[in-house]
Amino acid sequence: MLVDPEPGEAYPVDGRLPVRPVAFAERVAHQDTENLPVIFNDYMNCLMGGSTTEKLLPLVEAAGEVGCEYFVLDAGWYSDTDGWWDAVGQWEPSRTRFPEGLSKVMAVIREHGMIPGLWIEPEVVGVRSPAADELPEEAFFCRDGKRLIENGRYQLDYRHPAVIGKMDKTIDGLIADFGVGYFKFDYNINIGPGTDVSSGSPGDGLLGHNRAFSAWLDGILTRHPGLVLENCASGGMRTDYAQLQRMTIQSTSDQQDPLQYVPIACAAPTAVTPEQSAVWAYPQPGYPPELNALTLISAMLGRIHLSGRIDLLDQVQIHQVRTAVQVYQGIRRTLKNGTAFWPLGLPGWHDTWSALGIETPDEFLLAIWYRGEAPARKRIPLSSGFQELEVLFPSAAPEITRSENGSAVDVSFPHGPAARLIRLRRKDCEEW
Repeated sequence: MLVDPEPGEAYPVDGRLPVRPVAFAERVAHQDTENLPVIFNDYMNCLMGGSTTEKLLPLVEAAGEVGCEYFVLDAGWYSDTDGWWDAVGQWEPSRTRFPEGLSKVMAVIREHGMIPGLWIEPEVVGVRSPAADELPEEAFFCRDGKRLIENGRYQLDYRHPAVIGKMDKTIDGLIADFGVGYFKFDYNINIGPGTDVSSGSPGDGLLGHNRAFSAWLDGILTRHPGLVLENCASGGMRTDYAQLQRMTIQSTSDQQDPLQYVPIACAAPTAVTPEQSAVWAYPQPGYPPELNALTLISAMLGRIHLSGRIDLLDQVQIHQVRTAVQVYQGIRRTLKNGTAFWPLGLPGWHDTWSALGIETPDEFLLAIWYRGEAPARKRIPLSSGFQELEVLFPSAAPEITRSENGSAVDVSFPHGPAARLIRLRRKDCEEW
């Protein structure tokens, strides 16, 4: 993670930002941040909240074929209509979307070797939800005696025992009934300064809620230690290590344009460790091969959140996705032990070239993105020499060479947009 220099320590002048590993002694030890499994989620540039049994089954088959290890049903699984925004809160599966029951879909996910997951927004209740009348007034955020409404939702107050009871029952029930092993916890409102119920000020009430919500997460993980929790928060809008001490994955964005996602993915390790940094990769049947490679590479130095209509890809395209997943599974040990660096500096929003590296004592991985269109060449400076260079993905390489002293990589793309993931071996490393 990016940190300021120590007192008296100057910023280096070689374009390399000062980055040192940060020890998260309080982060919950979890198999997820050790194994870095690949996740398919049916939302982004895919079903977009329109999941049904008929639409999901081909996606499940394709996700299993390319090597995904989790399959997550995103928003919509609980609603009989598309107008569910202000009616959420019961978290019971739709019978319209899943006429044979949600259990059938979950069983097919497991048959394809994956663990099923569900999206849920645990801190809100829609104004049209039956849950809005089932809980006492004090269970919601209020100010001046009135329940707060934000974008068609009420905010639950986790200081209230009725909220804990309801949400414990919800989570435990979904695990027991459907074998859920992953929850994507979202949060899509901004409730403002807080609640004045049983508090000295709205800020005091908000702080109390946040601490109670964290304690609730602790309780879930105590009862279900293998459960994976993702902190989405409207695509990375609430990124903090009070959450990420407990939840092992952080959504970095809900950006739908693969080219716009590049600077986000490149800069993500300034805020989130790579093993917790979820980046959407959404290959599409209509994308050219280089653009599909680019969206995949954006996720390959963090956590792959695969999506897109992979069920519609042809065999050449599905092979490309499978290859990317296999390459990722071969390098994820390096990601969890590595330190991020930016040989071209932190990316600007409109930069044509971006580069992100993950470094260990033996090797480093380097993702290079080119968002232009015309033929282009770029030298990527490196602060320490390397002996060998391997293009990891995609294998159809442009001209990529090492400088004479191994202190830089020269990349030439015949056209763009394009990206490459490479691995570099240090001079003093005896084994790859």
